[in-house]
Amino acid sequence: MTRPTMKILCAGLVAGSIAASACAQSNAAAASAVDRMAELFGDKVIAKGKGFEIKRSQLDSAVMSFKGSAAARGQTIPPAEMTRVEQQLLQQLIRIQMLLAHATAEDRAKGKEDGEKRRQLVVERAGSEENLVRQLKSVGISLEELKARLGEETTAEAVIAREIKVSVTDDEVKKFYEENPARFEEPEMVRTSHILLGILDPATRQPLPNAQKEAKRKQADDLLKRAKAGEDFAKLAKEFSEDPGSKDRGGEYTFPRGQMVPEFEAAAFALGENQVSDVVTTQFGYHIIKVLEKIPAKKVEFAKVSECIKQGLTQQAVQKQLPDYFEKLKKDAPVEILDEKLKPSEEDPAAAPAKTDAKK
Repeated sequence: MTRPTMKILCAGLVAGSIAASACAQSNAAAASAVDRMAELFGDKVIAKGKGFEIKRSQLDSAVMSFKGSAAARGQTIPPAEMTRVEQQLLQQLIRIQMLLAHATAEDRAKGKEDGEKRRQLVVERAGSEENLVRQLKSVGISLEELKARLGEETTAEAVIAREIKVSVTDDEVKKFYEENPARFEEPEMVRTSHILLGILDPATRQPLPNAQKEAKRKQADDLLKRAKAGEDFAKLAKEFSEDPGSKDRGGEYTFPRGQMVPEFEAAAFALGENQVSDVVTTQFGYHIIKVLEKIPAKKVEFAKVSECIKQGLTQQAVQKQLPDYFEKLKKDAPVEILDEKLKPSEEDPAAAPAKTDAKK
């Protein structure tokens, strides 16, 4: 869990749910669902344009990723909404292919570079490449598929940046900052280090047998004694913690209220700096928490967010021009949707279903 710095996010121009879904855990049976559907019903071409085809498996994979992204935010997609979601995701896939058709060698080089940076960010958020591979598998995506999708998205973004020219002035950036103070407020946060001894089976996510839970609890009590005796807490976390998302960082998390499970949050905010908690039990297991820093609420300084504001305002300006731009591309190279159910009732070239959560 990373420390939020503002309510505006420097995001890509082409919305993508892949990176978010990589952080979602879902039923392991989903991993081969797209392949099974293709084997049973064939992999039909559902849309085609100049120089490209989009197959049903590509849309199914995008839908699975979108659902995983929603699940990571604690949301579900109502069945009644699925047709509209599929229509919009197909439009997103079509737009990316249309943009790739206009990519220059420079666009592709830029896309490859930016795609790798985005992949590294996803790895960082997952804790390690091993964790990422496991999480991707749970939503039916391989690491190579992720790299390819991110590369396509960033190349498409490079095309947009080259073809749609906008200019945002420093005065406009400053004005936005001054007129939207609430967007740049950081809540009170706490920086912690923690050790987790899990009570769920890593493969099945089901509770461990009572005997194993008791052994974990005894180990937690022993580690607590060592921590309170003054041993290096970060070293203990790196050696013993079973939280893959934090152990390599010495167990560190920085977070505001409302992001952790209640028991963990309550203990962390109740402690003073450099204090160590007793053993805290949550649905995930037994935690030992050390508070490293209490961070009071504050407004983020303009210098720290000016570049992000500029990117956000640039994206807004680009978004306004996208509908006309895509209409022009379609007139020059028409796209045909072959499945009647996937034809949108209203053409909305600029909209994308995978909205960025600006609070991340």
